[in-house]
Amino acid sequence: MSEAELPPQLQEQLMRFQQMQQTLQAIVTQKQQLDIELAETDRAIAELEKITDTVPVYRSVGSLMLKADRQALMTELKEKKELLNTRVTVLGKQEERTRERVKEIQQKLQERLKPESTEQ
Repeated sequence: MSEAELPPQLQEQLMRFQQMQQTLQAIVTQKQQLDIELAETDRAIAELEKITDTVPVYRSVGSLMLKADRQALMTELKEKKELLNTRVTVLGKQEERTRERVKEIQQKLQERLKPESTEQ
């Protein structure tokens, strides 16, 4: 049975399934990017904790490196980490719900596409 032979309702369900898969992929990609940013933030905090306030620290602003206050930078990074953790948690829940929805739609499609058994 080709896509052209599928009933309109089934075609719509198939399109919805493909859209949900794309949405899921976008969520997963965004979550991975946030995980990377979170790991970088953790590393920066760990490095700042190793040094004293007398050691000069710099922050990157565009293509410039500007001297920064260690304590202010530490506070900023910890706030950023908290925000990233929240966003990762929210995306994790969104990913879970989307995966469940994709699974539901997939099961419905498989049921509808199953060749009907012929009884004798």
